[in-house]
Formats: sequence, C-alpha cells, structure tokens
Amino acid sequence: MIGTVFRSDDVPVEHRFDYWRELTHRAIAPADMSSEYAAEFSAQQRLLELGPVLVWPTSHLPTRFRRTEKMVQQSDPEMYHLSLMLGGGLGFDHVGRSDVYGPSDLWVSDTARPYDVRPPEDRGRHMITGVGVDFPKALLPIPPDRVRPLLSRRLSGREGTGALLTGFLTGLERQSEVLQPSDAPRLGKVLIDLLSAWFAQVLEAEEALPPETRQRALMTRVRAFVRQNLHDPELTPPVIAAAHHISLSYLHRLFQEDAPDETVAAWIRTQRLEGARRDLADPTLASTPVHTIATRWGLVRASDFTRAFKGAYGVSPTEYRAQAGSAREPG
Repeated sequence: MIGTVFRSDDVPVEHRFDYWRELTHRAIAPADMSSEYAAEFSAQQRLLELGPVLVWPTSHLPTRFRRTEKMVQQSDPEMYHLSLMLGGGLGFDHVGRSDVYGPSDLWVSDTARPYDVRPPEDRGRHMITGVGVDFPKALLPIPPDRVRPLLSRRLSGREGTGALLTGFLTGLERQSEVLQPSDAPRLGKVLIDLLSAWFAQVLEAEEALPPETRQRALMTRVRAFVRQNLHDPELTPPVIAAAHHISLSYLHRLFQEDAPDETVAAWIRTQRLEGARRDLADPTLASTPVHTIATRWGLVRASDFTRAFKGAYGVSPTEYRAQAGSAREPG
C-alpha cells in the first residue's frame, strides 16, 4: 500500500476538524481553514507521496481555504496545485479570476499567489469530493509565463488529455491498497508527464515540451486507449496507430523503447489474458461460461484462448477457475 489515510471517525468528534486541518497544513502550502460544520466535522483523505509529487484524494464537509498575501510572503514552496472536482461544488478566487467549479472540472493555482476556495452558500451539508495534486514548478517543462494564463481557468476533465488525467488520478486511489512504495517514484514521473502534456495541449504549446516528455505522454495515451478497447477483437497495432495519428512503424518503435522485450501485440494479449484471469477468479462470475469471459476480453476463438491461457499460467482456463474456487472454500 502507498500513502496514509485520515478518517475523521477515528478521531474524537471535538478534535476532528483541528486534526484534519493540521494534517492538511503539513502536507500542502499553509492556508486559513474554516467550516461551519467544524463542531461535527466529517472527512476522509489519503496522502499519496509519489516522489516529489503529492496526490491527495479527499472527501469532506464544506470548508473554506484562504491563502493570504501574508502567508505567501512568509512561505512559498514554489508549487503548482491542481484540483479535480468529483462531487459537490466550490468557488475559487485566484489571480483576479472568480468562478464556481463542479464535477469533472479541473483548475490550477500557484502557491506564490493568494487564493480563496469557498463552498457555495446554497449547497448545505453535502460532502465535497475531489483530488488535489501538488508538484514543484521546476518539474514542469513549461516556463511560468506560459503557465500564467492557465491559472484559475475552469478546464475540462471530460475529454482529451484532461480525461486521461482524470482517469489516472481516480485510478490511483482505487489501486492505492495494492500499489507498493517502490511504485511511487515511477507513478510520480508518469503523472508529471501527463500534467505536462495536458498543460501543453491546453496552452497549444506542445513545442515547449522536450521530445522525451512528448513521447512518454503519447505512450501513456496509447496504453490507456488499449486498456479501454480490449473488448474489441479488431484492436490491432494498425488500428491503434491510426487512432493516434502515427505510423505503424513509429508505434512499434515506441513500444521497443518503452519495453524492449515486449511487442505491441504481445502486450495486448497479456492485458487480455490478465483480465480474463481476474474474471475467472471472481466468485460473482462463477456461473458465466468461460467462452463468454474470453469474448468479453476480445478473445473470440476458444481454442486460441485456451492455448494462450495455458501458455501464460500453466493450466487451462477451466482448471484455473476450479483452483481459484477451491482456494476460497474454508479449509
């Protein structure tokens, strides 16, 4: 598991807000925090340290965050902050802009500038959910003067690289229990590449990115596209290349540089087999025929599926399901 978790239910009710406020102050740039629900506060937050990048999925009752000019003068960690809204709404004042943000909205702020995050007045006692990301400005290969027009703009997490970024951030929390500390630096690097590509796309400034960053971001998009389309038996390297407006030879070269011992087709097959293996071990799918599970993962020829599965895991799909079922039975 990576990260630490705060749950307000683990703290006496009279100390919950103060405890959560102190935790947040230690993790990110200090800000004044207040809530009309402080006396009976409720929050859950995970802190994921991915190298120098901090990701914090959070759910909490309406709270106001104010970083004043005085706070900026006293301490500036020289970070950018990204917010992804998942549920509820927040108002945000920063660099002379003011707006209200809702689910799937993204926005960026600068710790060197004051800000005011406030819950809408008419929403009542509702939980606000989202993901915050704090990362050093020095890691972003785009000059601050190019980033400045992006600050506090309401940006979409529903399409393009913004949607890919949203999926990555929400996936981090879902997988945090099984991810290992050794995964953290690599995941932080992937996240910075995604952020860089997203910033550049929004700013139409991809030429400002180093070639290796553009290449890693493209590779991340390709792998995400494959995972989303594994059910399609027509998913082939030419289809993937066409979807990303690159040549087939360049796609193969991307994979060769990213994973020298694995071809595009082999990686697709591995992802499909792994998905089928998980489904075969799932007790809720115990009555689903093996060939149906295989077809769901784009493996439509039963004989080919059985042969590939046995080659990968040493047993047939039917034998694997039986073994998984036996392992679940009480001894």
